[in-house]
Amino acid sequence: MSYNRERGNSRGRSSSRGRSSSRGRSRSYDSDASKRLKRQGPPPKPVDVGKTYDVDINEITGKGDGIARVQGFIVFIENGKIGNKIKVKVTEVADRFAKATIEV
Repeated sequence: MSYNRERGNSRGRSSSRGRSSSRGRSRSYDSDASKRLKRQGPPPKPVDVGKTYDVDINEITGKGDGIARVQGFIVFIENGKIGNKIKVKVTEVADRFAKATIEV
């Protein structure tokens, strides 16, 4: 019984096992674009620690804190209630959010 196998190859595959089919050609990507992206820092935050802002609380967290946004930046307000239009003082600013307390 003959299986038409190539000599020295157990399954009839070509002998270039594991090699790239491009035969020495490699793709060239614009490395300058990736470097430009890496150099850019995060966008500036629209809130600063110690400053006060007028906000509308639109959501609430699982802990019961209010969630407001200042130019799209998330601000968590301790003991805030949905529907409140209040003045808050920022106590902490992180990369993606800020924490604030209600100003009296």
